[in-house]
Amino acid sequence: MKKPTIRTNRKSGLIPIFASLLLISGFTVVAQEAAVAPAPAAEAAPAEPSIEDRLADIEAYMNNGARVTEAGSSKVAGPGPGHNAWQMTSSALVLFMTLPGLALFYGGLVRKKNVLSVLAQCLGCAGLVTILWWLCGYSLAFGAGNSIIGDFQYAFLNGVKPGNVGAGYHWISDSMWAIFQLTFAIITPALIIGAIAERMKFISVLVFVAIWMFVVYFPFAHMVWATTGLMCGPLNPEAGIKAIDFAGGTVVHMTSGWSALVLCIILGKRKGYGKEPMSPHSMVLCMVGTGMLWVGWYGFNAGSALGADAIASNAFATTTLAAAVAGFVWAVLEWITRGKPSVLGFCSGIVAGLVVITPACGFVTANSAVIMGIIAGIVPFFAVAYLKKILGYDDALDTFGIHGVGGTLGAILTGVFADPGTNSVVAGLKEGLLMEQFKAVGLTIVWSVVATAVIAYIVKFTVGLRPSAETEETGLDLIEHGESGYEH
Repeated sequence: MKKPTIRTNRKSGLIPIFASLLLISGFTVVAQEAAVAPAPAAEAAPAEPSIEDRLADIEAYMNNGARVTEAGSSKVAGPGPGHNAWQMTSSALVLFMTLPGLALFYGGLVRKKNVLSVLAQCLGCAGLVTILWWLCGYSLAFGAGNSIIGDFQYAFLNGVKPGNVGAGYHWISDSMWAIFQLTFAIITPALIIGAIAERMKFISVLVFVAIWMFVVYFPFAHMVWATTGLMCGPLNPEAGIKAIDFAGGTVVHMTSGWSALVLCIILGKRKGYGKEPMSPHSMVLCMVGTGMLWVGWYGFNAGSALGADAIASNAFATTTLAAAVAGFVWAVLEWITRGKPSVLGFCSGIVAGLVVITPACGFVTANSAVIMGIIAGIVPFFAVAYLKKILGYDDALDTFGIHGVGGTLGAILTGVFADPGTNSVVAGLKEGLLMEQFKAVGLTIVWSVVATAVIAYIVKFTVGLRPSAETEETGLDLIEHGESGYEH
């Protein structure tokens, strides 16, 4: 009986052994196959772009157009060096317009006891607006939102990365687009300072600007330049007003100019206005500031092409022509009406020409720019020389006469002279464009005037608008900033 028992035990003992060997060998084969087989991720990897696709991407970069291949597979994904470099340069130029360009232009026009107050207000705008832009301003201006205002998807610049493209245009960094637009946001409220120079408290300026950015600037930047904007004719097929604005005629100059008019009226005239001389204390500073504004304006206008292409070149050329012609015409008008062409006249005319051409610079021909320059030298001149006296408001440094009137004029003339041959964007919008420009102008004026009046009275009844009569008499430099611009 032991023998069968022994056989039975051996047989039953071999079965588990063979089973174990089969399992081990099975796992080994599976492991080997897994090691040899390609990973699923590798199978899902995008195919390498063909030579033709890669050449097409290079052509797209050279022409500042959309790349052909998907961004993930393109060999030239991300910002294009040349176009992005021009955008960085343009951003620096637009900031240069405010600091030191506008600061010196305005600083030279005020009396020497208030020169530092103007510089401080420009510096204050730069710092305050930058903080607001980072916080949520960029998002409110360029987030999807609705047709009037954006949303908070880019708050704290969330998702705005230097290696990404597309937020602004095909070949510029999303970060660079955000900073380029920041420089526009900085100079716009700083322009308002010219109308209320020498008679508004520093704290009041800051409070006003902070509220104004949310109520006026961010909505208009969105309406005019965002893809979902109410007045963005080139980018939004559903836009209620199919207007065009290349570099900020409505967004920058009209909003600041018309707001400046309302604010200076509510604020009241300077102490002694019309009774004592209030001549510029340094036309040298004013002329230097004008030159800086003109140079910086190339970033403002040509930079708005969002690449170093033919449209940028056209904007560069038309900006030069309009500015030079307007400056000359203004000075000639002074020569005729007052007997002498002044440096202030040249400076004012140059800035007026720059303002008028701004919304049109990427849409019009060189000849149209010359005509616009002539008109820019005439209409704002009469607004500054005669309209201000007739209506009796104290626009200290002629912000409304140049930016309000000039910006309005430029927006309208854009509808007259925009040429499909210069920019293909115009082709689908030319019919009825002038009426659309009038609609955009009307909305901008009404919104800016009403909003500014409300904000001004809020500031007046909270922190107050004006310093004491004694402070105004002594000068804002010493009393508000504890410094003097000059030793003597």
